[in-house]
Amino acid sequence: MLRIALIGLGSMGKNHYRVYKQIPNVELCALCDVEENGTYEEPFYSDVDTMLEAEKPDAAVIVVPTFLHKEIALKCIDKGVHIFIEKPAASTIDDAKIIAKAVKEKNIKSCVGHIERFNPVIQGLKSELDDKEIYSVAITRVGPFPPRIADVGVLTDLSVHDIDLIRFITGKNILDKAIFKSRKIHNHHEDNAVLSFELEDSVIADITTNWLTPFKKRRIEVACKEAYYEADLITQNLNEFSGFHVNNSYVIRGCHIKKDEPLIKEIEAFVNYLETGDKGSLATVEDSIITLEIATES
Repeated sequence: MLRIALIGLGSMGKNHYRVYKQIPNVELCALCDVEENGTYEEPFYSDVDTMLEAEKPDAAVIVVPTFLHKEIALKCIDKGVHIFIEKPAASTIDDAKIIAKAVKEKNIKSCVGHIERFNPVIQGLKSELDDKEIYSVAITRVGPFPPRIADVGVLTDLSVHDIDLIRFITGKNILDKAIFKSRKIHNHHEDNAVLSFELEDSVIADITTNWLTPFKKRRIEVACKEAYYEADLITQNLNEFSGFHVNNSYVIRGCHIKKDEPLIKEIEAFVNYLETGDKGSLATVEDSIITLEIATES
């Protein structure tokens, strides 16, 4: 039985709590947050050091504000506790590199929660693209402003999902980039951005992301030599357009996707990683560093 501690019980932390309660062979041995904002049956701590010393978990899930990731991760690593960090790995590239160095030195199993890798429609799209020549990738991730996000802007909070997805679904490195951003309603950070990329083998990609749209849209479009794909990450629908003709006709195929909650699939992968050492599709701290470098460096 794996003993896992959950650190951070905000909106995403409560989602982790709900899912972990469903996972077999896992015991949520302790919860930790600055204050107890709910009723739980597990031991509750307001101090990470006290919790780690008293409970000695096998692993910890870190779901605290991004600026606290390094501090909490290093405390866990120092105690030999394996870690899952919600994306991004840290608020700065230097902090993420410090975590990566500590993980390597202490031989800690670690991963970063890039949940969209486990969206069934992404898994389906990646499978469809396996034997195809990719021309371009276009991603839209927009929605209303979330008041809970105060410490980062859309580049760190939203675009990191899609920078990672571009690398994940194409299997190619990003060689060049152009980022345009603005701040319209957020007090301190950008809330509107367009990112363009050149990848290996002349693949091009772009991301449109903002907190200015009154509804959520999560869509990926991939143009290939053989077909064109459109994936909706919310509905988990995937369509293939092929058989193009000069009279603008084409064939539409709805690809079969077994719909599921991405967080369940991601947590199952993390538990399997702890048990077997197989990382599967989990994002590494190094993956997150690459993504942060692309999203934040000019």
